[in-house]
Amino acid sequence: MTHLPGQRRGRLGLALVAVVALLVSGCSGDGRSTRDVAEKYSAIPDETGHPKNGGTVTVALTPGLSPNYIYPYPPASASGTVIARGLMWRALYRPSSTGAEVVDQALSMAEPPQTSADRKTVTVRLKDFQWSNGKPVIADDVVFSLALLKAAIAESPGNWSFYTPGQFPDGVTAEATSDRTVTFHFEKAYNASYVLSMLTLLYVMPSQDWNVAKTGGPHLDFTQPQNATAIYRYLTKQSADQSTFATNPLWQIVNGPFKLKSFDPSTGSFSLVPNRDYSGPGEQRLDQVDFKAFTSASAVFNQYRAGTLTVGTLDASYITQIDALKKDGYHVYGAPAPARFDALTINFANTVDNFDKVIAQKYVREALQRLIDQQGYVESRGIYNGAASPNYSTAGADSPYPPAFGDEPTYPFDPKAAAKLLTDHGWKVAAGGRTTCESPGTGANQCGAGIPKGQRISFTLASANTPAYVGARDVAFVSEAKKLGIEVKVVTKSLNYMYANYGNSFAPATKNEWAMQDYGPLYQAAGYPTSNTVFNTTGSFNLGSYSSKEADRLIDDSTFGADPKALSQEITTLSEDLPVLFFPTPHTLVVWKDTLSGPPSSFQALLSFIYSPELWYFHE
Repeated sequence: MTHLPGQRRGRLGLALVAVVALLVSGCSGDGRSTRDVAEKYSAIPDETGHPKNGGTVTVALTPGLSPNYIYPYPPASASGTVIARGLMWRALYRPSSTGAEVVDQALSMAEPPQTSADRKTVTVRLKDFQWSNGKPVIADDVVFSLALLKAAIAESPGNWSFYTPGQFPDGVTAEATSDRTVTFHFEKAYNASYVLSMLTLLYVMPSQDWNVAKTGGPHLDFTQPQNATAIYRYLTKQSADQSTFATNPLWQIVNGPFKLKSFDPSTGSFSLVPNRDYSGPGEQRLDQVDFKAFTSASAVFNQYRAGTLTVGTLDASYITQIDALKKDGYHVYGAPAPARFDALTINFANTVDNFDKVIAQKYVREALQRLIDQQGYVESRGIYNGAASPNYSTAGADSPYPPAFGDEPTYPFDPKAAAKLLTDHGWKVAAGGRTTCESPGTGANQCGAGIPKGQRISFTLASANTPAYVGARDVAFVSEAKKLGIEVKVVTKSLNYMYANYGNSFAPATKNEWAMQDYGPLYQAAGYPTSNTVFNTTGSFNLGSYSSKEADRLIDDSTFGADPKALSQEITTLSEDLPVLFFPTPHTLVVWKDTLSGPPSSFQALLSFIYSPELWYFHE
């Protein structure tokens, strides 16, 4: 990994001084405390106005994260994101926009699942949906989708970021027991809420039109694994050609409310038009939805002020501009997204400077967590500007499965306590210098296994270049660590680069390029926020190779067991063991023109980037 050259390192030093000064002040430019800022956006507007037909909604995509794939299950080799997946192809169940429920039943493609007493059989009855070519959505389409998901995983476990070997969809079969009834059979008994959360990830695809292995080729029996693999390879190859996204007949067969009109491979911007054969919920009053790509938060803000954007999010660095946006005719609503937590992801497999040995010590992780002033970061005009909430668990805000310690910090900000943890375990703390291990060994007052005498605490932190609060909070952490003689070297990377290259589960060759990374949020399933796939030893999204037998046991309990308390126990243990370092959760700030309306829940869903423009309309 490239270290910061001299000139940039000097500028980083200036930024450290500025951020720390703002952190101490915690005040906005107009003299009001940032503690009051949430009052400006805490209430979501009611649905208003008389709906009229027509109009184009322009949506701002997250800066630096543009789509570049169209098939719903992209291979691990594809960086970036998928185009409007939930708008063109619906999942079997629609994720809920709140943390209280797993799914939004009204917007789902199926009735509530029926689970057998032994929890090994789940029966799903499809609602009356149809494809854009007029064919009905049938049970075979669901069976087909599961077969292709299995084919993707067979090619590479990294092809589905929610996969853990031996778990869903392993040991799961599906059969069409009638045209509109699907029966899932499980070799293992699963928690019913976990199964439902997995079915929100099963995108339903057209079995009668996509079951080919070449253009114009014969229709294949997709229940045969070799045929499913051939179909998967064909579809992913077709999806690699971005220039044909809007013209390839495959991608025009959709069951969602919209179809792709155009895609710009150079930017990632795209446009959707209504699927006139859509049979699901929603009035479909809009003419078009344009998703516009941006490279910076400032560019998004400037387009709000120019009045050219209809919907999007607002970077917290522009929190003082909320009043101006309201005068310009925008609503602004914000809150922590359900089941979201922000953290420094730790790479337990990074061996540079014996980082793996050092970070394996629980006391070191606790000391580092005590250097993060969550409340100070929230109030700092230089970091969150008041638009965030402290968070100390993997469950996120207002979870129905809270940890045992509730909202209280497990390891509150306390640099003196952090220093004492190190000195009590054999380290010589040199404030502003180099803290080193003076007492190697595995005793209670020694540094720990594999840590030699003279070892320093030094590591690289990869920091995403957007949104702005990511870099600001990382700089504040680095500054506090330096006071304890801990060296943290920051390198800034794009989100797409980090997503493609920094994860031991899919990019092990780069494990020594990062010791920690801050890429922003991690979203769990809102209604059932288990860390399965994220923090179990074999989890496909276990980016930092965290491993704990106790955590594995508890995750298994919450995944396979029926005990409703199991998930809270999992969340409590993980949050106390610190597989990551916890940051405050930013409030996602959603902005939309006051001439646009719809159910308040559809705008609340934007906190989790779940779009439902089929429910929106312009009004006078």
